[in-house]
Amino acid sequence: MSEKIDYSKGIYDARQLGTGRMFILGVQHMFAMFGATVLVPLLTGLSVSTTLLCAGLGTLLFHLITKKKVPAFLGSSFAYLGGFSIVAPMLADADGNLTVANTKMLPYACAAVAFSGLVYLVASLLISTFGIRRIMKFFPPVVTGPIIISIGLILAPSAISNCQANWLLAFVALGVVIICNIWGKGMVKILPILIGVLVSYAVALVTGAVDFQRISEAAWIGIPLHKEAMGLFAIDGSPEFISALFTIIPIALATMMEHVGDIAAISATVGHNYINDPGLNRTLLGDGLATTMAGLLGGPANTTYGENTGVLALSKIYDPLVIRIAAVLAIILSFSPKFEAVINTIPTGIIGGISFVLYGMISAIGVRNVVENRVDFTNSRNLIVAAVILVCALGFNSVGGVSFAIAGVTINLSGLAVAAIAGILLNAILPGNDYEFDAADGAEAASSSNLQV
Repeated sequence: MSEKIDYSKGIYDARQLGTGRMFILGVQHMFAMFGATVLVPLLTGLSVSTTLLCAGLGTLLFHLITKKKVPAFLGSSFAYLGGFSIVAPMLADADGNLTVANTKMLPYACAAVAFSGLVYLVASLLISTFGIRRIMKFFPPVVTGPIIISIGLILAPSAISNCQANWLLAFVALGVVIICNIWGKGMVKILPILIGVLVSYAVALVTGAVDFQRISEAAWIGIPLHKEAMGLFAIDGSPEFISALFTIIPIALATMMEHVGDIAAISATVGHNYINDPGLNRTLLGDGLATTMAGLLGGPANTTYGENTGVLALSKIYDPLVIRIAAVLAIILSFSPKFEAVINTIPTGIIGGISFVLYGMISAIGVRNVVENRVDFTNSRNLIVAAVILVCALGFNSVGGVSFAIAGVTINLSGLAVAAIAGILLNAILPGNDYEFDAADGAEAASSSNLQV
């Protein structure tokens, strides 16, 4: 059967491959997203099982809204890590390592994530009403690029803190990720995080750095939802909730631009301009609703995954059905507490090594954002906008943000929130905003990085 199939132009209907091959392809896509997706709950204290459930359900919801046309997988977004680190920072354990989940504040962070998904809905509605070019003019790369750069720089200290738990494991994880990214071929280059975790975990086993007690105590089957961690029950109007909103919602402004890049990358890979069909308004709506659902259920924000776009390019199997198979497999895995316990045995040092390069990559992606869009920094206007964003993000973050009271409620704006507001306002007020977004270029846009924001 395989001799009769021409892969050179891509396969758009995977059913011709047979059920067995479709299943294997689905497993491949699940592993492509796996390493990055489960890393987010390990860094934030969220539940791995809930995260997998939200990734699977979010992907299926996205496909439903986009008319089952776009072969995209939605996994955990790294861009929101900065917001989580501010709203619900990890707490120190007995050894001083930042490994304890902030169970009091995590639900507020998740609630804010849910509301940030609504920003996508507003953007989708505005694009449908006024057209994509008018809306994108408020979010040019000179604004979104420095915001993404700031996210990575804000997270950098926590990477070092995690590395200090075990520098050997951190260097092994970091080294493997670098080697896979630079010299890897095929699937090795697409799965650097997963391979880095597996190799360093093997070293941890040899050195006795893994505690298996939690694995033996965990049940095989369980419900992946936990009421006390759900954002749905944290929407209470408290100062903590309102401050979380101001901190996390502005991040959506940056991730929406990353979403545009990802959809353009998928368009370039498949050879179909998804920005025009089914339309950016639909893909934004799907991504936003998936993020809102995830936050309400106690999971991290969702985003389209560059890793899975890499799998599309490698396999030349472009049928969205294969992605939906991967989503169903992720949902099935989420119902195993035993599996979550295995993931939770990953030593802090490994997390540090992975996040060491990951956080740097987030900032580097922001740099790439401004470079690829040819932002002219000899123009004083652009220089001022970028400078104000960077100083606001890092400066105000170092002093705990800006606090003020409204109607007796104390609200705290994080450095990231101040930076986003300042950048958007400056860009709108200062003369010379000549940025033009062209949806017709979607199919030729550059692809996104393997280490997905």
